[in-house]
Amino acid sequence: MTQRDDRPLAGLRVLDLSRVLAGPWASQMLGDLGAEVIKIEKPGSGDDTRTWGPPWFEAEARRESAYFLSTNRNKKSVAIDIAKAEGQKIVQRLAARSDILIENFKVGGLAKYGLDYLTLRALNPKLIYCSITGFGQYGPSADKAGYDFMIQGISGVMSITGHPPQHHAGEPQKIGVALVDVLTGLYAVNGILAAVHQLQVTGEGRHIDLALFDTAVACLANQALNYLVSGVSPQRMGNAHPNIVPYQAFATADGHVILAVGNDAQFARFCAASGLDALASDPRFATNAGRVENRAALIPHVAAALAGRTTAEWMSTLEAQGVPCGPINSIAQALNDPQALARGIAMEIAHPDGYVVPSVRNPLHFAGAEATRHVPPPALGEHTHAVLQDVLGMSDEEIRAATA
Repeated sequence: MTQRDDRPLAGLRVLDLSRVLAGPWASQMLGDLGAEVIKIEKPGSGDDTRTWGPPWFEAEARRESAYFLSTNRNKKSVAIDIAKAEGQKIVQRLAARSDILIENFKVGGLAKYGLDYLTLRALNPKLIYCSITGFGQYGPSADKAGYDFMIQGISGVMSITGHPPQHHAGEPQKIGVALVDVLTGLYAVNGILAAVHQLQVTGEGRHIDLALFDTAVACLANQALNYLVSGVSPQRMGNAHPNIVPYQAFATADGHVILAVGNDAQFARFCAASGLDALASDPRFATNAGRVENRAALIPHVAAALAGRTTAEWMSTLEAQGVPCGPINSIAQALNDPQALARGIAMEIAHPDGYVVPSVRNPLHFAGAEATRHVPPPALGEHTHAVLQDVLGMSDEEIRAATA
């Protein structure tokens, strides 16, 4: 008896022509939720990130970078050279049988292969085609390549990340993970699923134009509006918050603690727990607006109080009083935190050859059903024969001729 697939996107087929992070992050999420994802890779080399190590994962005859493993589970790898006419025909045939296509070539880069939206739309009017680029399909920067690091700089993200300019180490900093790529991947999934819904109404596919630059600026969130409302460009503030005080990291007797006071009641409870009762009734600090305006006067008092006890002591004291706080964990500590263990965030995916591949669980939890199942990231070209035979009905001889 065939097991029923209850995953939300079971039955959708995704043709993934993207590589590195933003596009593969989107297709991995679609695959996590049940879509069949066919990843087209260049024969002999594949996705750039296969070589982005160390560290390496090694098992049996496989050697893959940790980077590649992070973003390519639940996919089938098909090694096809789209620079060759036969390869182009195969990808066109796959697109004609797919619901979604994701690509991150430069603007117009796929037209010479006959794999652009207009060409494929003629073959499959229902195709949802998502193009991810650095700067979008139009505008003065459309032809430029875009990488997460440079986009963090151009978008203003780095201008608000790092120590304040007056600090002796005041160089702007990038975020410690390629978060613009990740966020763009998440926006891609949102756009794709919106187009899937609209397809049910109109019967027509869509071309989605998504840019790393647009995503980064959109995700400036309150900081963008801080500028638009005030006309003053936000500056780097280290771990401090521009609109909430006290909301930053403080040194303790043996490390640091993050204090995240989000309202006036929490501030009053913090003052009571830390022996700073007088501050709660001081008219300069009684409201958040006052604390923001008088930040320079308040923070030294908070810092002096927190420096006198250990992080663990403060965590125990503040949590008991309902004051939001937390440690600054290493990644090892985060993945081994009791909450992470309870949620099964770090996991292992069994490979048919008998070894297991480490991974990090998709954070979506659907009540009443297991929404995600997991297949290890594929070896380069692992599924070429099976996909061409099962999806396109090609014979062994035709496959050998097309992939020679």
